[in-house]
Amino acid sequence: MNRYQPTNYENLTEDRQELFQSIASSRSLRPGQTLGGPFDPWLESAEMARRLVGLGDFFRFRTSVDRRYIELVILVTGQFWQAQYEWFAHEPMARKAGVSETTISAIKSGVKPEFEDQGEAITYAIAQEIHQAHELSENTYQSACKRFGQQGLSELLGLCGFYTSVSMTLNAFKVPLPAGAQYPFEQR
Repeated sequence: MNRYQPTNYENLTEDRQELFQSIASSRSLRPGQTLGGPFDPWLESAEMARRLVGLGDFFRFRTSVDRRYIELVILVTGQFWQAQYEWFAHEPMARKAGVSETTISAIKSGVKPEFEDQGEAITYAIAQEIHQAHELSENTYQSACKRFGQQGLSELLGLCGFYTSVSMTLNAFKVPLPAGAQYPFEQR
């Protein structure tokens, strides 16, 4: 059940309308559509939305880390939070970025995947440990720095935090999936 009712475009302040248009143009929306995902609730605070959208753009297009690892972190975070919309949106992106069906299925089920790629194994360990233990083991930290450098590790941790915020927003507002879409996790 969706708790959030987006404000009609006509009732948005001018700065929120401008931000709406900016987000809408990057998402190829038809006239009259809502932004979807966390964007509509974020738009309640134009400055917050502007900053979060900018951070999201950084994570999507400008990190030093390969897209496959970015999507892997998003899946681990989405599964941790059982964020229906997040998983729905990013499962196909993960697949397109090269994450295997076996890995996607295991993460969705909450099972540690068997990784052939060392980068995926390290990425998974980073996301799992920071969500579960709230810190990284020395082995994971050293492996991550060796593989991604401190910049890459910092970006992957920031990504965990960003998508935690996304997931919390989606869950708190119970943002629904598009009509006819199948929910990936059992609904509470």
